[in-house]
Amino acid sequence: MSASDEVELLRLEIHVRGAEDRSLLRGALLAARATELSELQRRAGRLSFGYGSETARESMDAETRRLRRRIELLDALVDALGQTS
Repeated sequence: MSASDEVELLRLEIHVRGAEDRSLLRGALLAARATELSELQRRAGRLSFGYGSETARESMDAETRRLRRRIELLDALVDALGQTS
């Protein structure tokens, strides 16, 4: 297992003022996720259609992997927010 594969617990604390703030935060996270998903679809489309040089395609491929991971992390935040009461 490489250092980048190690799983660790990251504990975040955010002061909120009740259910309304939780709802607002969830909406903000979902908006960020939608933005990331849109960018992922755009990049993946360009990649699948073969735009750019080989170097540019390698860069787009790496970027699509990063975007997918960012979406996974945003999903984890939304899920964790849903588990709080």
